[in-house]
Amino acid sequence: MAGTNSTASIDSGNGFCSETKIFHSIRPAVPLPPVTLPLSVADFALSLFRYSSSPETTALIDSDTGRHLSYTEFIRQVETLAASLQTQIGLCRGDTAFTLSPACLEIPILYFSLFSLGVVIAPTNPTSTTYEISRQIQLCKPVIAFATAATAHKLPSLRHQMILLDSPEFKSMLTSAEARSRFQKVEVTQSDPAVNLFSSGTTGPVKGVLLTHRNCISALAGFYSLRQKRSSPAVFLYTVPYFHVYGLVHCVKSVAVGETVVVMRKFDLGKVRRAVEQLKVTHIALAPPVMVAMVKNDIVMKGCDMSSLEAVLCSGAPLAKEVADRFSERFPGVFIAQAYGLTETTGGVFRSTGPGEKGPLGSSGRLASNCEAKIVDPDTGNTMPPCKPGELWIRGPTIMKGYIDNDEATAATLDPEGWLRSGDICYIDNNGFLFVVDRLKELIKYKGYQVAPAELENLLQSHPDIIDAAVIPYPDEEAGQVPMAFVVRRRQSTVDEVQIMEFIAKRVSSYKKVRRVSFIDSIPKNAAGKTLRRDLIKLALSATVSKL
Repeated sequence: MAGTNSTASIDSGNGFCSETKIFHSIRPAVPLPPVTLPLSVADFALSLFRYSSSPETTALIDSDTGRHLSYTEFIRQVETLAASLQTQIGLCRGDTAFTLSPACLEIPILYFSLFSLGVVIAPTNPTSTTYEISRQIQLCKPVIAFATAATAHKLPSLRHQMILLDSPEFKSMLTSAEARSRFQKVEVTQSDPAVNLFSSGTTGPVKGVLLTHRNCISALAGFYSLRQKRSSPAVFLYTVPYFHVYGLVHCVKSVAVGETVVVMRKFDLGKVRRAVEQLKVTHIALAPPVMVAMVKNDIVMKGCDMSSLEAVLCSGAPLAKEVADRFSERFPGVFIAQAYGLTETTGGVFRSTGPGEKGPLGSSGRLASNCEAKIVDPDTGNTMPPCKPGELWIRGPTIMKGYIDNDEATAATLDPEGWLRSGDICYIDNNGFLFVVDRLKELIKYKGYQVAPAELENLLQSHPDIIDAAVIPYPDEEAGQVPMAFVVRRRQSTVDEVQIMEFIAKRVSSYKKVRRVSFIDSIPKNAAGKTLRRDLIKLALSATVSKL
């Protein structure tokens, strides 16, 4: 890692170096395998598992059917499927496989098999349209696709036949002894591409983010170093999708640390409650909208038994402090572990490690081991000290290789020294905790003042009659832009536009006031829970045009 700072100039409380203006992780450095060692992320994860976990532990549970799979069965199916894909289909190191499937037990098996073969995984949202999928396939150029009977119709023909994960053919590939006998071990280097993840497209056309095995191994090593000793394995419920970096990294992490994973095909709050109660879930990985539902849906959550729940990991989008406060009131003793990361950083680069490192509610934890960060004023380019906001820049071994076939976007995001510009306005406090203010490109410019939509959204969500809310910039001839709120009211609520604007006006400076309100049935969001502001801006402008 770049830098020759003396430790004397680094603040031990927050990692800030007064000489270079760079924040360093205050956590111990995590050893990584030699970069020249041939190693796939699948082999690395399984080596960690074998070192510290029992093969008889339950690996996967289908929340819908209750089907269980032990780690012994999981590993055997991973190895057999890899052999079948190599000997029957002809998949080779460097090929790309496109996946279009909801969460299911077969996805982790498929991922590990493809990783071990050196095949690049390109997963996407099963609800994607044919047009969106066409653009993604143009980017990643897959030779094969894995889908389900319900999603297969969206895919074009590729070099190899499409394989349905819910077909007898695929099930036979998990058990073929003949394929295992002919398998030839593949040497995968850590610099090889491992996964191509598609950016959310919230700020422009979709991009393919290329992550290497080294990126994934580095992220995994960080998670493994933070594992807690337990008398029994953690039972982790995923409400996050496997096609997103959040779900994919946790999929690999859970194997490395020997967790039992409860797989949920589609989010349903009632199913979350039943899974926690019946399967004694200890941890839930979720995005902020799920936590909002858990604290605001009294009908489903009333009287629920959450006594087994130890912690929830909340990431993917900013979490309002008011929501976190209400969650803690409803579920006392449950630790809220927040994290911050991007697809381009292989997931979390700031995170909470556990109750022993409990930061302020609303923070996203501390900088991960082996990483550096700096806060840069977007107007002047000056590097900022603790507690001063600016754009977050990150450097470390989990930073992506680049965007597929998009040198211009790669150069705009990664500088020659390896710093990744996050596009997020943040600050790091005196104790090293990160706070996200808003997206750089989403700040509202009202008469030259910058207004953060997230601040107003947090306030709106604290209103008892508001279930959800989003704030966008609305063009104004005099002010340039004004804050406009889209609001989802509670059923039978009569709160109106004037009352909402007055509610905000009492709590913010005059330039931050909400000046327009529109009521909506639901806020459009992507799979990670991030608000699709562009959709709302289009809606607001189209409504204006229709009135002319």
